[in-house]
Amino acid sequence: MSTATDLAVLELPFKAPFDWPRILRFFAGRATPGVEAVEEGAYRRAIDWAGDSGTLTVRPHPRKRCIVATIDGPAGRHAEALAAPIARMFDLHADPKAIGAHFAADPWLAPLIEAAPGLRVPGAWSAFELVVRAIVGQQVSVKAATTIIGRLVQRAGQRIEDHPHERTAWRFPTPAALAAADMAQIGMPGKRVAALQGMAAAVASGAVPLDRHAAVDTAALRAALLALPGIGPWTVEYVAMRAWRDADAWPAWDLVLMQSIAARDPTLQRPTQQRARTDAWRPWRAYAAMHLWNEVADRAGAARGG
Repeated sequence: MSTATDLAVLELPFKAPFDWPRILRFFAGRATPGVEAVEEGAYRRAIDWAGDSGTLTVRPHPRKRCIVATIDGPAGRHAEALAAPIARMFDLHADPKAIGAHFAADPWLAPLIEAAPGLRVPGAWSAFELVVRAIVGQQVSVKAATTIIGRLVQRAGQRIEDHPHERTAWRFPTPAALAAADMAQIGMPGKRVAALQGMAAAVASGAVPLDRHAAVDTAALRAALLALPGIGPWTVEYVAMRAWRDADAWPAWDLVLMQSIAARDPTLQRPTQQRARTDAWRPWRAYAAMHLWNEVADRAGAARGG
């Protein structure tokens, strides 16, 4: 790690191969307008840590097997603490050779692994942000969800004064701010607005500690999130997969995943019928999901799936 005044640079290693273009494509398709951006081959966002703000920029090292994370601003003084959440977000601890070996004999997944051997499960900077995105994205396209998320940021987020990067000059709304925001004409059905603000209130109160620490029981957290109105199993598994780094999470009711499996075996139409087949992918079902989603995204040339 190297540091200068209000600037820190971290080199965070990974096990090769690492598919940077695809993880960047995934983040680009879901970037929250005003908060995060993918530009010039890098991921960038505004961050806050321990009361200090800054800009995080992540790009691959041109020669070494590591990513380079630059933290510009007062948050840079917390660089050592920030290494862990950055590594989680970019799935740096994955062992692609072990995962590939697990799927090597599977006739469905082996070709997908061969096509994208360094595919990662993209994480999330904030589990709260991810749940907001998941609720907003229910029954709408990725593009439509991104538009609504941008409106939420404008209404309930906070603009950062004198921020050097215009595309990342907003803080994502806090749970308390989102719970209290005026959602009129936001572009979502009333029930979904109620679910979103109910979830935000539960997180603000501490009843559902989404951005968990290591001591929190993930099973209990799953149950607490699932108990909230408007939150279904898909959302819980999606959050477990991306924010809580559960490598075996499986969003069984995801339409793209169901269709991908049914296309391979027409007798397997619904998750209850598909379970025996998907259980064969344990304990790496989250990576199986990413490969199936990625196949669709590669074919469509767009950010689809997840």
